[in-house]
Amino acid sequence: MSLAAHILLRNVAVTFPVLSFRDRSLRSRFVNAVTLRRTAAVPRIVSALSDVSLDIRAGDRLAIVGANGAGKTTLLRVLAGIYHPTAGSVDVHGRCLSLFDLQAGFDEEATGYENIMRRGLVIGARRAEIDARRAEIAEFTELGDRLDLPLRTYSSGMMLRLIFAVATAVEGEIVLLDEWIGVGDQQFRKKARQRLDEIVARAGILVLASHDVDLIKSTCNRAILLEAGRITAAGSTDEILSRYLGGAKA
Repeated sequence: MSLAAHILLRNVAVTFPVLSFRDRSLRSRFVNAVTLRRTAAVPRIVSALSDVSLDIRAGDRLAIVGANGAGKTTLLRVLAGIYHPTAGSVDVHGRCLSLFDLQAGFDEEATGYENIMRRGLVIGARRAEIDARRAEIAEFTELGDRLDLPLRTYSSGMMLRLIFAVATAVEGEIVLLDEWIGVGDQQFRKKARQRLDEIVARAGILVLASHDVDLIKSTCNRAILLEAGRITAAGSTDEILSRYLGGAKA
């Protein structure tokens, strides 16, 4: 376990400007052009996260709990550096392994081998690092000669094998996970679960966004409850799950 891993968020907010469909329509643009209207459309501001502060240290297995739309995935993307806060600060010490948005960087016209390199670069690995692990990744997929063919010839199961193998080939001191990953047939799922368990065990920090109560209880030692982009409670997994599930039943 990496003892140097550390995440510190101070009063983080994330907002997105959203133009209405009317403002973006061709008809609206045409009318504005014909009538020489110069008034700019004022976007609606959506608050995805608000005043989020967190101190996550080595050894923490943090669950992010909340209803759909509460901001769980947005928070993971902030931790991964995909989204930058519009207010507050984010300090992340340690290499992040982001196990979500797993299909980003794949090209259906490129071969499996070419996509190993493409996706590896997307997740922040160095070219030499990917080259060194290329054979290992290929072996883990069990796809053999199919890796010489373009992705458009793959079944969904073959795609998932390749995606998972590349995503977990590079380990991180911080693992960010949006639900637990289950891929392929029963035999491959067993192998994938074993690899994921090993990666999490070696990581300094795990941040898991999930609705799976049993998984959270067996994996995490801390939890936060997100509601409408705000942390409304933080504590032990049992405490937060009890509050969340009690609120969901109310």
